[in-house]
Amino acid sequence: MNVLQLNTEALPRVSVVMPVYNVEAYAAEAIRSVLAQTFNDFELIIVDDGGSDASMEICRSFSDPRITIVSQRNRGLAGARNTGIAAARGEYIALLDSDDRWLPEKLMLHVIHLDNTPEIGVSFAPSRFIDAAGQPLRIVQRPKLKSIAPEDIFCRNPVGNGSAPVLRRSALDTVAFAHPDDRMRTCWFDESLRQSEDIEMWLRLSLTGGVRFEGIATVQTEYRIGGSGLSAQILRQYESWQGVVARMASYAPEFTARHVARARAYQLRYLARRAIQLGDAGMAMALLRGAVVSSVRPLLEEPAKSLTTFGAALVGRMIGPDQFARLAGRAAGGQLVA
Repeated sequence: MNVLQLNTEALPRVSVVMPVYNVEAYAAEAIRSVLAQTFNDFELIIVDDGGSDASMEICRSFSDPRITIVSQRNRGLAGARNTGIAAARGEYIALLDSDDRWLPEKLMLHVIHLDNTPEIGVSFAPSRFIDAAGQPLRIVQRPKLKSIAPEDIFCRNPVGNGSAPVLRRSALDTVAFAHPDDRMRTCWFDESLRQSEDIEMWLRLSLTGGVRFEGIATVQTEYRIGGSGLSAQILRQYESWQGVVARMASYAPEFTARHVARARAYQLRYLARRAIQLGDAGMAMALLRGAVVSSVRPLLEEPAKSLTTFGAALVGRMIGPDQFARLAGRAAGGQLVA
């Protein structure tokens, strides 16, 4: 009887934090991908971020003792992640956005990685892009996996997206801070950011926390590309990235000044490739021009990827937006690295 009680109250190895806000079309897929994990010593913390659709009804339809639902007023993705991390009990924290999916071996592989390399604080894996219907695209993020320096994170963001990492709780706590308007609340992600909050966190972990990042080789995350207002989203993403740079300059001014031109060029090229994938050749070309003005380093360091991106944008300008949009997936190429 006592043994049974101890097992019931045992802490999970992994806490999965999944914010939910108006994602009724995708929430069930995300939850099923967690429940299908081959590693099952986890808790799934679903954070209701105050949406207005049927997302939470869908979440509550799942009956599994490992699921906990926490509700809050809308605070955005960073705020919802903070709420989930505050409630988490696991040694490792896995992040999953509710419109993405995991492959079944993901948690097992990251737990093995972190268990066997105690010097690593953040484990991540490559991601495959999927469309709004969940169908795989011909785009796979294949980032640098080892010997990752802060400038790699700034310029290339090897983690790639917010559903890719599994982090040690102890690593996260090296950069925890009190919320500026509510000192009783602990934050890990910067809630003033509505985009790019993940790259800001990875940079802070690396630069101020001294946390080491390392990836595993196989694709384990399916990252969904949405289908509306996407050109505006690209511009907002760049504006948010500039906000991250401003924040970083406040605590690492020398590092920021040394690497910002190259990082801006890579960011603009990445956004240009997103614009190509979305069929907007005009925006892609404008972004590429800005990249070259900022720095020619991406062109010299990755000539094939850079020239392919320029070529795709030029083809789009020649054949017109309608035909280019139909060919966009092919024009974007087979790989996209953040």
